[in-house]
Amino acid sequence: MGNATVTADTLFHLSDRIRADDPSLDALWLEPDGKYQTHPFRLGDLTRRVASLLADDLHHLPADAFPHLCYGWGRCRVGSTALANLFGEAGIPSFFQPIKALMRNTLTGDPPGSWQPPSAHEHPAIFSKDVAGPYLMAECLYNPLRMLIEGGYPADRLHLILLDRDPVTSLASWLTKWADRVPRDRLLAHFVLASLNATRVERYARREGVAVTHYVHEASRDPLRATAALFSHLGLAGHFSPQAVTDWGVVEAFDSDQSSLIFTKEPEVYFVPGIHRAGSGYRYIARDRGSVTDADIDLVDRMGVSALYEAHATACVQDLGLPLDLTDTVLGRSLSPRLVPPDPVPCLVA
Repeated sequence: MGNATVTADTLFHLSDRIRADDPSLDALWLEPDGKYQTHPFRLGDLTRRVASLLADDLHHLPADAFPHLCYGWGRCRVGSTALANLFGEAGIPSFFQPIKALMRNTLTGDPPGSWQPPSAHEHPAIFSKDVAGPYLMAECLYNPLRMLIEGGYPADRLHLILLDRDPVTSLASWLTKWADRVPRDRLLAHFVLASLNATRVERYARREGVAVTHYVHEASRDPLRATAALFSHLGLAGHFSPQAVTDWGVVEAFDSDQSSLIFTKEPEVYFVPGIHRAGSGYRYIARDRGSVTDADIDLVDRMGVSALYEAHATACVQDLGLPLDLTDTVLGRSLSPRLVPPDPVPCLVA
């Protein structure tokens, strides 16, 4: 199947396998496209290769040296980079897609690089983001948690923050950023597959005993209350400050020296000028549907992406115990009080 144009029948069949968490996906053959991927892999072999690279860096660490890793993951363009910078501004070491960088270097045959967390004795908690999509099938279907755990990161030191965003505005951003690099039909198919892959990653996390929290970008419409609730839920309330949310100084781009992110080197072919523009603080930036068509929206709905987002948004409200008036902001409608749980139990040690 590789990276060729995905037909409608293939998209539906592959989506069904993703939703079923079909183990045979490990045998999926990923053909190189000659640009973003120059070496062929089966999905399972790629997973094991990246896990092996991680193991080279992690195998010598004693269990108590691993910090609690708050791991933000979702498809591309869900506000993950801004959220990662917020954690960095709060004084928590924050990494920009280190696992995906290792995978991309593997796919292109570039020097593999490495990633090792700081010692828990110095930093008890860290943050990292990785995202699914957009160029390759491998980027849509990889499971970074599995790579981490098989590479030696203890499951009880991981906390998955499952990220999402309204699919129409997220797709609009995909088409704006990458339509000149990836054929439109393929980009739309990859958007669907990367979105649905969240079900596989969450199921894997729960099987391995990894804590899971949901967070949707629309919560940033009320950034102070939403992020305060997130930090509190993660057991990081002591790191939270309004200034970390609202005052980022002169950061113009997240990949600049002024940002609070720690980058892992990846192949130059993936560099997109201007994709990491920043603002003066963490906030919601509204956008219209751009070039997203009614047919695109119909496909996203039929494939279950919209319903999955609705479930994630509802879970965000419930996981973080957001007040009822904030549910109007996040979901665009009120939730019944019975759906909002009592105060959440912190999941990490501050």
